Amino acid sequence: MRGSLDKFNKLVDALGELPTIGKKSAIRLAYHMVMRDSFIGMKISHAIEEALGTIKRCSSCGGMSEDDLCHICCDESRDEYALCIVENAKDILLLEENGLFDGKYFVLESLDELSMSMLERIVKNGTSEIIFALTPSVSNDAVMLYIEDKLSDFSLNYSKIAQGVPTGVSLENIDLLSLTRALKNRVKV
Repeated sequence: MRGSLDKFNKLVDALGELPTIGKKSAIRLAYHMVMRDSFIGMKISHAIEEALGTIKRCSSCGGMSEDDLCHICCDESRDEYALCIVENAKDILLLEENGLFDGKYFVLESLDELSMSMLERIVKNGTSEIIFALTPSVSNDAVMLYIEDKLSDFSLNYSKIAQGVPTGVSLENIDLLSLTRALKNRVKV
């Protein structure tokens, strides 16, 4: 059909597949790139192409890297005794952006044998504390217990990120599990 916007609609659909981008945002972004500033569209296209061609998983921690080992695993000034286990490489970016941790990381995307053997190899290099920075849930509590059991041959201290009531949120808006844990793990003032 003449005059259709198939290519524009394909762009909108592609943008809409990204997390947190709804239909209205996808239309707004596509319109801006196509009608307002085509240079930014080309810039984004080029950046995506370069990133897809160069970024891969770090062979040691599973984080994002342009080389075999990421800059964190190569950084000898980091605390080699503390290992923070996260759910995905994006979590490392968040912690690093805010300077919240100066040790090493391990991305735990599965509990398969390969992942567990990689974790054991890292722990053998002198780790004394494992910090679980996993989303609070009953299933992740089970994951933590499983890892502790798998690494029981090593002399390790285990901790997990604190959880409870976020600042500025009223108690009526807190889920029961978070509220229960906040009361259970209360601190003295």
